[in-house]
Amino acid sequence: MHPILADAKQLGLYLLGCLPIGIVLIIGLGRQGAWVTAAVFFLPLMMVYAFIGLSAYYLCQAFPISQEDRTWRAVPAHVSAAATVGGLCVALAWGWARLLESLNIGLQPQLYLAQPWLLFVVGALLFWLATAFHYVLIASNASQHAERRSLEAGLLAREAELKALRAQLDPHFLFNSLNSISSLTARDPSAARKMCLLLADFLRDTLRLGAAQRISLQEELNIVERYLSIEQVRLGARLNVFKETSQQALSAKVPALILQPLAENAVLHGIAHLLEGGTVTIRAEREHSMLVVRVTNPCDPDRPRHKRAGFGLSLVRQRLQSQFGLAGQLDIDEQRGEFTAKVSLPFEPPEGANANA
Repeated sequence: MHPILADAKQLGLYLLGCLPIGIVLIIGLGRQGAWVTAAVFFLPLMMVYAFIGLSAYYLCQAFPISQEDRTWRAVPAHVSAAATVGGLCVALAWGWARLLESLNIGLQPQLYLAQPWLLFVVGALLFWLATAFHYVLIASNASQHAERRSLEAGLLAREAELKALRAQLDPHFLFNSLNSISSLTARDPSAARKMCLLLADFLRDTLRLGAAQRISLQEELNIVERYLSIEQVRLGARLNVFKETSQQALSAKVPALILQPLAENAVLHGIAHLLEGGTVTIRAEREHSMLVVRVTNPCDPDRPRHKRAGFGLSLVRQRLQSQFGLAGQLDIDEQRGEFTAKVSLPFEPPEGANANA
């Protein structure tokens, strides 16, 4: 179906765009003292011709202009179509003039039948104008479709990338957890058993919530707390947790399992290397249009340095950039034996809530 006929709004704009052409015909071909006759004669004909001009769309589709197609092949078809439409315009003008004369309303439409060749040329030229318009319309629609396909391909690629990153995250955590259980098995079997049960509960929660694209920050922090409770079995009193969040921040939507690697990094590369242990502090707040979550832990300033961030931190950074672009950031800072991982992402309120509340 013709794209203009498929949309009432576009059809209205198209007919409105044809109106100035009718006014030009009235001014250019009208006779002095017979402007009313010119208006009554040309405007209705122009509206009828507007629908005739829509047929150029199918001719343009049959003879596209591109580097792959030979444009000269379209010339005979367009010349023949313009000649046919020009003859049709003369016939319509003659019939419309006879109808106006039969109404006896004081008009003189016969003034415009004395030069049929002029009407023929005007009809042909207007058809070529309609042809040019439809070539532009087809090119514009093709460009929009190509852009839409490119966007859809980009979204599919990003979704595949996110799934790949998530697929890397789960075995990474599981390996570290099993390694911790293995270290407890020989020296504290009861603690290893408790840790296995906690790990089972944790994995059950991650499978349930991890399948979702977005979960609330409260649900994400619940997963983090379950992980930290597992590590507390291994580290005992050396590991403490402090959480400070606002109610508004807790209701915000975040990517599932985005914070757990930060807590894991705080324990394995911070608390675990300190004989006296320390406290993992989690703070979350809304800062204007952003949700900011900070995970802070003490660390050994003299520990061996790595040139690159840990595997879990790299995954978090990649996931943020994949989903939010430049708006999603992971910043790492270490000062005076304190390590801070700061996650910044656009604040996404729960469904049905006002984003500016």
